[in-house]
Amino acid sequence: MQNLLLAVLLAFVAPAQAQDKWPNRPIKLIVPFAPGGNTDAVARVAAHHLQNALGVAVVVGADAAAKATPDGYALCVCSIGAITISPATEQLPYDPLKDLIAISLLNTNPLILLVNPAVKASTVPQLIALSRLQPNSLNYSSSGVGGLMYFSAELFKAKTGARITHVPYRGGAPATAAVISGEVQLVFTNMSDAVSQLDSGRVRALAVTTRKRSPSAPDVPTLAEQGVSGYHTESWNALFAPKGTAQAVIDRVAQIAADMAKDAGVQKQMATFGSVAVANTPQEFVQMLRDETALSANLVKEIAKQ
Repeated sequence: MQNLLLAVLLAFVAPAQAQDKWPNRPIKLIVPFAPGGNTDAVARVAAHHLQNALGVAVVVGADAAAKATPDGYALCVCSIGAITISPATEQLPYDPLKDLIAISLLNTNPLILLVNPAVKASTVPQLIALSRLQPNSLNYSSSGVGGLMYFSAELFKAKTGARITHVPYRGGAPATAAVISGEVQLVFTNMSDAVSQLDSGRVRALAVTTRKRSPSAPDVPTLAEQGVSGYHTESWNALFAPKGTAQAVIDRVAQIAADMAKDAGVQKQMATFGSVAVANTPQEFVQMLRDETALSANLVKEIAKQ
């Protein structure tokens, strides 16, 4: 997965070719993750909307990633991890803020704190107290060190003093399944991986990680409502283009993304997998990415002090 993601982003670093009556042939939306995940689902919604707006076929896939030519006919649907988290956790052969052009957000996805029903905590304060009473007896799962699930849990530890131990898995879905089976006790997981489980009785939802409650789980309070101030993490997917892509192309795609976020049908589709349709201007998006990149770097330093 990491190699595929790297191939996508490195392909975008090449100089862009001249634009001629764009678009006059099919466009590829490159998704550097396996089919079936949140990014793939968002990309397919976006592809349908772009196709209707532009009048050309828009195809979602990952097999052509390494062959992508930065001429306006290959756009990336990328997520937070590769853009604003990875630069803080590893040495990259590219600079996401310099080598990619930010077009617009497509969706946001809250994370939700789930515990196995066997855990004797029904609120966040109870969970924190339990972790202190029985230090390191509570394990949390994630998709791996450096990912947003991991960052969300480590930020929780840093802000609350909770004593929980990390257990990595090979992705968000198996990390969530580990809580359901009881292999681990808790997880900060993407809402898209949790929505089908919230009413099953196999997990207990304690909090969402966003500043406001999620429409997908309106009865679940935020961490801030339960005394964890200054806490905010949120997954997102967004459109990017190769450096050097014509400004006219960027502006047109950004406008389509803005219209898409207001579309009631798109909003309904996004909600089915726990996401919220959103958009921002390229200028707003660039500033957001700068802020998030700085926040990730500071969080890495904070985690290192623990």
